[in-house]
Amino acid sequence: MTTGISDRFKRFAVDCTGSSRLYERLSLEIAEDDKLLQMAAHCRAGQPEPNLFFGAVHYLLLKGYDDELKAYYASIVNDPREPETAFPYFRRFCLEHEHEIIPLLQSKLVQTNEVRRCAYMYPAFCYIFEKARKPLALIELGTSAGLQLFWDKYGYAYNDHERYGDAASELVLRSEIRGGNLPYLLKDSPPVTARIGIDLHVNDLEDAEDYLWLRSLIWPEHKERITNFEKAALYFEKQAIQLIEGNGVKLLAETAAMVPEGSALCVFHTHVANQMSNADKAALTMAVQKLGKERDVFHLYNNMYDLNLHLDYYLGSKEYMETIAEADGHGRWFHWKV
Repeated sequence: MTTGISDRFKRFAVDCTGSSRLYERLSLEIAEDDKLLQMAAHCRAGQPEPNLFFGAVHYLLLKGYDDELKAYYASIVNDPREPETAFPYFRRFCLEHEHEIIPLLQSKLVQTNEVRRCAYMYPAFCYIFEKARKPLALIELGTSAGLQLFWDKYGYAYNDHERYGDAASELVLRSEIRGGNLPYLLKDSPPVTARIGIDLHVNDLEDAEDYLWLRSLIWPEHKERITNFEKAALYFEKQAIQLIEGNGVKLLAETAAMVPEGSALCVFHTHVANQMSNADKAALTMAVQKLGKERDVFHLYNNMYDLNLHLDYYLGSKEYMETIAEADGHGRWFHWKV
């Protein structure tokens, strides 16, 4: 049972290369430790064990647990110790707090609100608006706390450092456009008429526990991600949004019926479909296809079958399927393809 989990920690170490030395080092060690792998096996079905396991430990440390392990976390101390010596302290902490970590693994979800992913979604929604020629109505599946539903309220700076999006926003998201193909970018954000988010568990940013959990899912070295999250969370308080708790695939049709015909329906999700069952993925595809026979609809997503950013859409009942970008998981860069 733990062989598969060990392999996932090894793959996670590769994902962390060049991004989190701490998690990279710890992942390789955990992958060879039977006791910690047995702990990780308590994660909820369908959840990525490395993210959830590291999130649970980070959560306890951010909550104020006084342990020498915190000296390795750049999110807690200004001058963290070298990651190569962290594992013995990490292992001891996990074993000492096993009865607190396991309930977290059994109850929590990986719901990272990585706001900088909006940096590659912004050109995608500009592209959609250019095709739809009508305001956009947003439905996000796996919305967590809904921060990505406000992509039009953030500012953006790409290679040339020219500002796009909301010029008045205090949050400016920076990303590198790689390759020679430049995306379609509007100087100002396209109009948005509705913001609806659906999740199995909606995180309330005004709830201290929910806020801390989302904060815990951000990798310790990623100080810019932490700043982006905190600024977006403050911005969220000023906006109108509808968040629905439940299965987004099953609720999609009735939620879409709430969106007026004068808007282009945009169903989107990032780094969520990898947690869906194959049956749910097939049901989602069928639900979007059915909507496409009734109205214009755009489905923007990644991590469904590969890591690329895809756009399936229906205009005048005609189906189009495009791979529009390759993007870094944290939005640090993207390569536009259309």
